[in-house]
Amino acid sequence: MKPKILTTLTDYSRGLFMQDALAGVTVAMVALPLSLAIAIASGADPSKGLITAIIGGFLISLLGGSRVQIGGPTGAFIVVVYSVVAEHGYDGLVVATLMAGLILLVASYFRAGALIRLIPEPVINGFTIGIAVIIATSQLNDLLGLTVAEVPAEFIAKIEVLWGARPTFSLASTLIGLATMALIVLFRRAAPKLPGLIVAVAVTSAIVALADLPVDTIQSRFGDLPNTLPRPALPELGFERIVELLPSAMIIAFLAGVESLLSAMVADRMIAGKHRPNAELLAQGAANIGSALFGGMPATGAIARTATNIRAGGKTPVAGLVHALTILVVMLVASKVVGYMAMPALAGLLVLTAWNMSEPHKWRGYASERKSDLFLLILTLVLTVIADLTVAIGTGVALGLAMRMLRRDVPPPEWSDPER
Repeated sequence: MKPKILTTLTDYSRGLFMQDALAGVTVAMVALPLSLAIAIASGADPSKGLITAIIGGFLISLLGGSRVQIGGPTGAFIVVVYSVVAEHGYDGLVVATLMAGLILLVASYFRAGALIRLIPEPVINGFTIGIAVIIATSQLNDLLGLTVAEVPAEFIAKIEVLWGARPTFSLASTLIGLATMALIVLFRRAAPKLPGLIVAVAVTSAIVALADLPVDTIQSRFGDLPNTLPRPALPELGFERIVELLPSAMIIAFLAGVESLLSAMVADRMIAGKHRPNAELLAQGAANIGSALFGGMPATGAIARTATNIRAGGKTPVAGLVHALTILVVMLVASKVVGYMAMPALAGLLVLTAWNMSEPHKWRGYASERKSDLFLLILTLVLTVIADLTVAIGTGVALGLAMRMLRRDVPPPEWSDPER
């Protein structure tokens, strides 16, 4: 469980540091708007996303088993975080995140990192597409500028409420959201090494401010962002509270473990490396405990940000440390500027993120797989959207393992490279 940073620093050089520093700053500019948007979509204060990116991202790079893994809040957590906050309050989420960190430390101690390969790939794909659907629908309110007092967590009820609010549609908000999405796509194609996310959101948010458009911003809705980190504090714990939040903690731990190990596996293919799965679980555990102590959200390895780090030239975990410290500097000196970010711009960013999470270029391949795998994918997807993430994953994993036992002569499928 030796962290990769100890291995990479033995022959570290000034040249490597310059590459890592540039990559770290680049990734920070991508992670900044994403962290804010994910926190808001999760029903939390936007500052919680920054705290998670700083504390969680720093610890994941410091203690992790991958050379290039970048950690922080991710879209996969939006569904479970939103439901925990709605049912137990934000304090309940902090306790569940702390418990999830402890669970991951135990999993690391028992070397459970290799168990990721037992999870059927159709289950991973099914709940990822399901999460993408939920994320996209959750952003329609801000993207279209609808006036809704409260958006329900349940999918069907949410659609009904949003449909009922259609007379409050705002053309200005919609145009800002669509323009942000178009700029992000344009930058990805024309200048893939440029941190297009922050540039796109900055441009459209500047238009809102300069033209004085009737569009919500982070500051207008949530007030000024804090310009300092909170002091660490242990949340209130009690036996009844722990029992009540244990199922949520289990699903957070599961998602953190799966997402981080998938991200590390994708990174291995991109850099021809080999991560240490149990060190990665150790880092996830420490990151979630650290994030909870500072009042943050669940953290895990982020596939898109890790890929961005690699493409930007990141070579060692130092890039991840620089990424976290850069977000901290922005929080300390430019929190008021960040507050001008337009809500429809962040909504457009998340809708596009959800689309990429669903990996539409792979849908035709899913349809051509064996019928049992396609059934498992669709079942997990539907349960994720209509029922509950815990039910979807539990049912999907149990059914998938049963199917695998029934066809013992078929070797386990190889992982395809996710681009979530």
